[in-house]
Amino acid sequence: MHERGAIRNRAFASQIKDFRGLRFGNITPTDIDGFIEFGDRLFVFIEGKFGGASLSFGQRLAIERLVDACHNPPRRYSTAFIVDHDTTEGDVDYASATIRAYRWFGKWMNPLQKGMTLKAGVDRMIALSNRANLRVVQGGK
Repeated sequence: MHERGAIRNRAFASQIKDFRGLRFGNITPTDIDGFIEFGDRLFVFIEGKFGGASLSFGQRLAIERLVDACHNPPRRYSTAFIVDHDTTEGDVDYASATIRAYRWFGKWMNPLQKGMTLKAGVDRMIALSNRANLRVVQGGK
């Protein structure tokens, strides 16, 4: 039995993905580093960047469109976190990576506090979506 969230096969995880054969004009694949789905109510997309590296225009646009398409309140909420890390060797601990920006209700926003971790940000989004769901169930706005 493997620990949930842990890397199961390091050899496969270290393989480079070659997308050169998937070019369609100016369109090429992008990646997203993580995705969490909470009971079809909250979708969380995660993109990590090393040392403050910039998000390319195409990747930013793809993330915006994906998150915005999934976001359908009050039934479903969707967010994306762009997080920074400085890990040069070993595994990147995404839970403690710091939030640079997040997408919420069609806008890119800065974290509420400087140095906020991804874990704290996801916990906050879970709480927000749960409160919104409770209002819907109770018939409130």
